[in-house]
Amino acid sequence: MTVETGRLPADGVRSMFDRIAPVYDAMNLTMTAGLDRRWRRVTAEAVVRAGDDVLDACCGTGDLAIACARLGGRVTGIDFSESMLERARRKAPQLDWVTGDLLQLPFADATFDVATVAFGVRNVEDLEGALRELRRVLRPGGRLGILEITPPRGFLAPFYKFWFDAVVPLLGKLLPGGSAYTYLPASVRRFPPPEQLSALIATAGFGEVRYRTFAGGIVALHVGEAG
Repeated sequence: MTVETGRLPADGVRSMFDRIAPVYDAMNLTMTAGLDRRWRRVTAEAVVRAGDDVLDACCGTGDLAIACARLGGRVTGIDFSESMLERARRKAPQLDWVTGDLLQLPFADATFDVATVAFGVRNVEDLEGALRELRRVLRPGGRLGILEITPPRGFLAPFYKFWFDAVVPLLGKLLPGGSAYTYLPASVRRFPPPEQLSALIATAGFGEVRYRTFAGGIVALHVGEAG
C-alpha cells in the first residue's frame, strides 16, 4: 500500500490528512475552482430535511456538515483525523464533532435519519464494510448521500488526466504533506465507477439508489434509502 497505488492503511490515511489539514480547504478551492462548495450544498439538499438527525462521516474540516445544519439538520460530524476536526470545530463550534472511524461508528443501530459522506469513502480500507456501517446507523427509510470524485468518460477526460495526474501532484510538492496529492489521483483511478458503486450501495441494504454527475462526470452524487 503506497500513495502511488492510491491505497493506504488506515493509519497512513489518518496521518496524511493530519498533515494536509492546514491547506485542505485552500486546495479544494483551487482544484475545483470553488465548485466543491456547490456540490456539497446540492448533496445536503438531496437528502436533508429540517429536524433530521444527520451523520456526516469522514467530515474533514466540516463543510458538508455545516451545509446540512443550514437546512435544519441536527448534525454530528465524525472523522478520525484530529487535525481536520480542529478546523471543523473552529468553523461551527455549535455542532457535535466526534473522533471516530467510519468502519466502527460509535453509535447505536438506527440512530440517524440521514448519513452523508463527501470525498471520504474512497479512502477507507473496506468500502463494502463502510457502506454496511452507514446502513446500520440509519433508521428504516433513512437517506444516504455520497459525494465522490470519479474519472470522466467524455470530452473532459484528457483535461482531467492532465490536471489530476500532472498539475495536482506538482502543486502538492509545494505544500505540507504533498504526497497526498500523488495519492489523490491514484485513489480515484482505482475507485469503482458510478454504476459499480451504485451496485455496492444496493448490496449494503439501500434501495432507490441513483446517482448524478457534475462537471462533465468528474464528481458523482449517489443517493439511496435504507431498506
